[in-house]
Amino acid sequence: MSQFSLDFASAIISESTPSPVRRPLMVAESNGQFRAASDHDVLCVARDIIETLTPRTKMMSPAEAKTFVQVKLAGLEREVFAMLLLDSQHGLIAYAEPFAGTINQATVHPREMVKLALLHNAAAVILAHNHPSRSSEASKADIATTRQLVTALDLVGVRVLDHLIVAGHAVTSMAQLGLM
Repeated sequence: MSQFSLDFASAIISESTPSPVRRPLMVAESNGQFRAASDHDVLCVARDIIETLTPRTKMMSPAEAKTFVQVKLAGLEREVFAMLLLDSQHGLIAYAEPFAGTINQATVHPREMVKLALLHNAAAVILAHNHPSRSSEASKADIATTRQLVTALDLVGVRVLDHLIVAGHAVTSMAQLGLM
């Protein structure tokens, strides 16, 4: 959980002002003082809120999956490999970040990914990782790793729906690019 909280101030509507006057989100410091929230503060709280999602939240569209992983992985300083574990109706069973690496690579072990999928009894998964460099292009290593994981997970009856690459505000779908 974050070490700060945000004051979600509601819009103030004045009779003399036709549109709402918006106040910035505020961070309560440990000493009781408030300051304007930075983008980093907002992302940290958003990550905490996502953690509270109820299990079996349906991933209704690729756009929702992209937004989910973008909030989780954008802005991280090192590469992190994640997996959304889904039931047969594409409900979210769990989100895991089994591997973290350096600023430009994370070593992924297919055996551990298969174990994780089986542990959660997942019928399908969405793979995701970030590129701290903010390059949204899939590398040759990304493509090779994805194909290895698709093969390994297929052997135990787990379907890989997509592999998303988060690069700041951009999210690339390897499935949409035909790279899987």
